[in-house]
Amino acid sequence: MTDTFWIAATVLIILALLFVLYPVFFHRLGARKQTDLKNQNLMAYRSRMKELDSEYEAGILDDENYRQLKEELAGSMLDDVPEQEPVRPMISGRRSAMAVALVSILLIPAATVYLYERWGAMDRVEQFITMQEMGATDGSRQAQMMELSGQLRERLEASPDNPEGWAMLGRTYMRLERYDDAAWAFRQLAGSVNDDDRAEAVAYGLSAQALFFGSQGAMTQEVTAAIEQARELNPDEVNALGLLGINAFSQENYREAIEYWERIQTVAPDHPQIASIREGIREAYTRLGEEPPAQVAEAQASGAGVTVRVTLAEDFRDQVPADTTLFLFARQANVRQGPPLAVARLTADQLPVEIRLDDRYAMSPKATISSVNEVVVTARLSRSGNVSAQAGDWQGSTDAPIAVNESQDAPVAVVIDQQLID
Repeated sequence: MTDTFWIAATVLIILALLFVLYPVFFHRLGARKQTDLKNQNLMAYRSRMKELDSEYEAGILDDENYRQLKEELAGSMLDDVPEQEPVRPMISGRRSAMAVALVSILLIPAATVYLYERWGAMDRVEQFITMQEMGATDGSRQAQMMELSGQLRERLEASPDNPEGWAMLGRTYMRLERYDDAAWAFRQLAGSVNDDDRAEAVAYGLSAQALFFGSQGAMTQEVTAAIEQARELNPDEVNALGLLGINAFSQENYREAIEYWERIQTVAPDHPQIASIREGIREAYTRLGEEPPAQVAEAQASGAGVTVRVTLAEDFRDQVPADTTLFLFARQANVRQGPPLAVARLTADQLPVEIRLDDRYAMSPKATISSVNEVVVTARLSRSGNVSAQAGDWQGSTDAPIAVNESQDAPVAVVIDQQLID
């Protein structure tokens, strides 16, 4: 249980007790005041009667006046102290009030805790708080993110009907590069939204994407099965289409890759990776020796980002084939793990190349280059075409973090000047 939640609950319980105890004590206090007033009236009546008797015996009042004044005094007293109202013993009432107060103090908090544990939503409260903490965690607190993801997983397994929680857990595992766990979390997400075919298809598509990353870009049986599950529910699920396009491109089936990627443009024109998709289409047309469509060729950068100029060191120019895949990654400065904020895919024959990395190259709407102040850009020539670095790849990075801004200043130089070894 969280301290904040129970502090708030305690305050509410105290308020509830006040509503119960206030009328018990203050009603008794009012009754006591009323009894005191009646006793005072009675004493005044008796004192006045003695005065009338004294005046009558002294001859000040005659029989008629004495009788009339006595009747008036008696009538006034009856109005103040009705004879039919019984006098209640004070000690008994006090004990009743104390008994009610004691039972309330013990019963109300205990009943509140018991009923909330049984029918409340404390598991959802804990899941939400954990999700909030995870959302506020940055890359410098990697160990804490691992711990929080474990806590969220335990709570979701105990109370699995929480699509937002499963989605958060899957994205967190992706940031931690725990791709098998991410795929599992997205499958759980699919099970929690199985009444919505499109949402379930997206979950399976995300699972396929995680498995694809985990296999370093290989189209394994698990990846294929997840893609098929997604497309059975929605043939236009964009994550599945994107993976099929990448696989077709890697197999040099450029026409097929174009078909998959152009379908994404049609069904999801606002896709966060639309710039990378268009770049892939452009490259596929180039490989086929054809001119790309105008909307692909004329796509322009916009918004906050960074502009870089990538070159290849002279020593490697004769070693790198022209069709080698070139990846450009922009990561948040001082953050070593997690997916990049912007990714562009080119080829070695385009070097040297100047490009602006902005939100159009984002891998996720939740992780964009415009959301940070500084990034480090890495350029990698991949022999295999896989996104993961491997021995033999050529790579280069910016010497210092680059400020993210909306002004298109002079490009920052990125030189591919080293070859990765085991």
